[in-house]
Amino acid sequence: MAQIDGFGQQTTVASQAAMTAWNATQLAFLAHGAATPTHLAAALEAEPEFALAHATKGLFLLLLARRELVATAQEACAAARRSDANRPVSHRERAFIDALDVWIAGFPTKSVAILDGVLDLAPDDALAMKINQAIRFVLGDAQGMRRSIEAVLHAYAEDHAARGYVLGCHAFTLEETGEYGRAASAGSAALEISPDDAWGLHAVAHVYDMTGNPDKGLRWLSGREAAWAHCNNFRFHVWWHKALMHLDLGQTDTVLELYDTLIRAEHTDDYRDISNATSLLMRLELDGVDVGTRWEELADTSQSRTEDGSLIFADLHYLLALIGGRREEAAAELVARIAADGARAGSDAGMRMGNPGTAAARGLEAFGDGHYDVAFRNLSRARRHMQLVGGSHAQRDVFERLTIDAGIRAGRMDDALTMLDERTTRRAGRDDSFAATRRNMAELAANPLRVPAE
Repeated sequence: MAQIDGFGQQTTVASQAAMTAWNATQLAFLAHGAATPTHLAAALEAEPEFALAHATKGLFLLLLARRELVATAQEACAAARRSDANRPVSHRERAFIDALDVWIAGFPTKSVAILDGVLDLAPDDALAMKINQAIRFVLGDAQGMRRSIEAVLHAYAEDHAARGYVLGCHAFTLEETGEYGRAASAGSAALEISPDDAWGLHAVAHVYDMTGNPDKGLRWLSGREAAWAHCNNFRFHVWWHKALMHLDLGQTDTVLELYDTLIRAEHTDDYRDISNATSLLMRLELDGVDVGTRWEELADTSQSRTEDGSLIFADLHYLLALIGGRREEAAAELVARIAADGARAGSDAGMRMGNPGTAAARGLEAFGDGHYDVAFRNLSRARRHMQLVGGSHAQRDVFERLTIDAGIRAGRMDDALTMLDERTTRRAGRDDSFAATRRNMAELAANPLRVPAE
């Protein structure tokens, strides 16, 4: 019953058709390919008793952070357990089922611990590696992502089918932990081996964002569109990175064109797409750009997601949409729900709703209402723990910008300038356009008679 898959792992599957589709599933997942669910469905159609495929389906569903998909993930977990009972699988495969089980119970932190155990025994398990990285990313565990990937790098020789994707994952963890030069080198190497490694490509884009090099970032992305054209909605995120580079260069017309034609070309309610759109519009508005009626559809979409509560990162971006769309009542309801979930805790998501989620949500609501002192107090309190909301430094930077702007508007110039200094230190010691303009704003506000530099 067992076969060796295309990545060297023993897998309990009988038919060659199922194995072929399974190999395609894993390869597409590593590349963030849009075809991933199609290949997975084909594997399960070819072999309905494929336990590992059922478990992987459940894990994929939970990564989407949608409350209504939890029941489907539970069904996948039950199907995996039944398949294991009918045709016992290996300890490795059963660990994936266990990882799904504990995440359904509300503890993705336990899922990554289980997957760490898989990687201890099979460091060349590319599927376990990539799912481990994905869950840690959602948890905001950059240090854990790096430890996990560096513990298995030795297992991916030059001829390993996943080597390029592993290097891409390593590149991202290096960037998120501040080693920008090594990250750029690793990401470039990843693309040389696997030209469709959108994650490695985007890791290098992060480097240019964090080091204030938008011109180099645009040159890096230019001509490499094929590396992300095949992607699922991750392709919108790479276009978002390109828009950030144009924003740093003050090219706001280009930013809005990218928003309309690529970043928000599809009005989905996927939280990742909402986060791209809301954070970009908020950056534009903070820079004084009129974004027209673009908030409206985001507010409409986000208003229907406010009771979800699967992920604080998603909730805070729904809240940005409601603030931008002037939906005060819906925003207040979302903030209250976040606070209530945080007070109950009892899960990894609930803990993050409590801290930093509740303070961040109250701060964002106050900012939208123009109560900048209240906004600054709450956002400052949340700031110390914002890593826990998940995502990347680049994604969370919108909250940093809002905190600094709230400080300036509230007259807390010393505090705002200190935050700007800390932000600049994290970003390789270079001021970007945001930092430069805010320093000038803070100095003008503190010294209103000073003549601004030409």
